[in-house]
This record gives sequence, C-alpha cells and structure tokens, in this order.
Amino acid sequence: MPSISNKGNLMPESPIRKLVPYAEKAKQRGIKVFHLNIGQPDIETPKNAINAVKNADIKILAYSKSEGDLVLRQKISEYYRTFNVLVSSSEIIVTSGASEALLFSIGSIMDPDDEIIIPEPFYANYNGFSVANGVKIVPIFSSIDDNFSLPNIEEFENLITDKTKAILICNPNNPTGYVYSKEELKILIKIVKKHNLFLIVDEVYREFTYDGTSHTSVMEFDEISENAIVIDSVSKRYSMCGARIGCIISKNKEFLNTAMKFAQARLSPPSLAQIASTAALDTGKDYFEKIIEEYNKRRVVLIKGLKDIPGVKVSEPKGAFYCVAELPVDDSENFAKWLLESYNLNKKTIMIAPAGGFYSTPNAGNNQVRIAYVLNENDLKDSIEILKIGLIEYSK
Repeated sequence: MPSISNKGNLMPESPIRKLVPYAEKAKQRGIKVFHLNIGQPDIETPKNAINAVKNADIKILAYSKSEGDLVLRQKISEYYRTFNVLVSSSEIIVTSGASEALLFSIGSIMDPDDEIIIPEPFYANYNGFSVANGVKIVPIFSSIDDNFSLPNIEEFENLITDKTKAILICNPNNPTGYVYSKEELKILIKIVKKHNLFLIVDEVYREFTYDGTSHTSVMEFDEISENAIVIDSVSKRYSMCGARIGCIISKNKEFLNTAMKFAQARLSPPSLAQIASTAALDTGKDYFEKIIEEYNKRRVVLIKGLKDIPGVKVSEPKGAFYCVAELPVDDSENFAKWLLESYNLNKKTIMIAPAGGFYSTPNAGNNQVRIAYVLNENDLKDSIEILKIGLIEYSK
C-alpha cells in the first residue's frame, strides 16, 4: 500500500472543525447544537456586496490578475487611508482568504527547518501552515492569568536563533481576544529591527475592539516598512467568510515579488468573490457601529455568565469575538465530545473548540476551550446554562 508523506502525517486536525461529525450525529438525534466552536458571524453580509454579484453583467467568468483586480486593490488602499496608513495598490496582493496570504508569506520568507516565533495560544491553523511549509513554530507562552498579554522582551530574545526568520502575532487575537497596545508593538518592532526579522501581523479583526481599546496597525510604523507584513481579509469584517478573499500588504518589494510567484502558481483569486469584496469596501461606518455594539453586548453576557460558573476561569477579551476559558476538567476535548455524544439539556447542547489545538507546546491548554460569541444573546444564555449544568453532570 502506498505510504502517506511525513508532512501529511504531521498535519494537525482543526480543533475548530474536527468534532463536526459528533455535532452532525447529535442533530440527527434531534438535538439542537449551539455552535460556539467557529467564528462564523450571524451578521448579514452587506446587501451591496450580494447585489454586486447578482447584478454583474458577465459573459465569461474569466481569470483575474494573479495579484487581484486593480479596482479591488485600489479600494483596499483607500480603506487603509481612512486610518492614516498609506499603501498603494502595488503593495497589495489579493489572496484566496487570509489563509492563503499566510501560506504565501511563510513560503516566501522561510525555508524548511527555519523558525517562526508565535505567542501561544494562537490561531490553530498557524500550526497547519507551518507544517505545510516544513518550518518550525517556536512558541512563547502567554498566560490566562495575565489575560494573555505579550511576554517580556527578554523571553523573545532568548528564543531567537540563526534559524529565526519571523515573529507572527494576531491583533486583535484569535483565540484570546487580546488587543496588543502600541507600546507592545514597539517592543516587537525593537526586536525585529535588532535581529533583522520579519514581523507578520494578522489584522483581520481590526474593527472589533471594546471597552475603549483601539487597534494599532503595524503599518503605522515607517521604521519597519521593510520588515512588516500584514495579513487581512473581508471574512469577518463584512461577514463574508465564504467569499475567501484576503490579502497580503507589505512595502518590501523583494518579498512582494516573491509572493507574486506563489500567486501566479495558483493562477488567480476567485472573480465573483472579488466583485463582492470590492462592493463591500463601500460599506459605511454605521454598519460597523451597529455590529460592534451587538458583539459587545454578547461579550458582556458571555464573560459574566462564564465567571458565574464555579471552577471556570476566563480571559477578558478586548477585541475580535472569542475568549479562552479554563474549565474544571482534565481533558477539554473529551468533554467537548461528551457534550455532543452523551449530554443535552432540554434537547439542546453546545459545540466548543478544545484549546489544545491553539498551542504548539505538547499538552498545553488541555483544560481550556475557545468560545466564539457569534450567537445572539438568548442563544448565548442558553449555552452558558448548558455548560454550567453539563460541567456538574460530567464531574459525576
């Protein structure tokens, strides 16, 4: 029998999606499943984006440019100008989602066995992207007790070797909801300049900040224009996860020329989705004001509810729409399976994402879960009650 590659065997399953078969079986048994496992907003996509596709007068659905349609890249440039970041359309490569943007970026700057430093917990697919490129994640631990703030600069410098090529952060953070301050970014900037590294910042949740917290883009710092790579996407900003449109932004021409070779190899990003994304970028600020107000209400309900459950510890997210909670269980994956296989409260249960997959350190986060507050308040309240009673039953 032909053998599978070592890389294939090392490729991790998604902690967000691997329990889907258990959820589907629960639904077949007539159980309503509240999906807290995945960051799929329930907010409607802007109508102008949907209508742009409906009304497109297309005779041939042709390839687009490998770097993405010029009009879309110009719109992205104009969007960045609204918060005083000046990037030209030539400094933007449109990709099939932020996932492809990260794959192209890692592939462009790293060779097999090179190292990338990432504060953990981090977006679970960073593990997969690294395995796909044969590179090594060097994790730097951030603690729920410190609300997942950036570790001391000495901890970063202790991990840098001649194999280190980049530092990667997600700001605002998925899965923790942490928002890195301007001062923390300056610490990272000091490190990457000193050691001549790339700083990759995944900024797809830029709009979603709470409690007076504001987001600072790494593109605001001219002193690292050659080091900075921004990953962005329309998925969460405009509730367009299915469009699969993201982008790479950088002022480093050598990096962009290299990333373009990856873009050419996959031909082009999807044309219809680019039409929708171009229209979405005309969406007014009032759209975001309503959404942020709605997510903040949900955030308050969820965090208060989790804190009221005995034995549960939860971080205080200031951005995105996730939090990490520590549960009084030994293995959150077993608990998550049990919730779907063996438990329901009034024919309802919840699906949560075990947090072990958001770490690269073995056995880290085994009693933690990521919860996405992308459900309405009533469903969140039901979910909290299901978790509360479920923990009591599970302990028996």
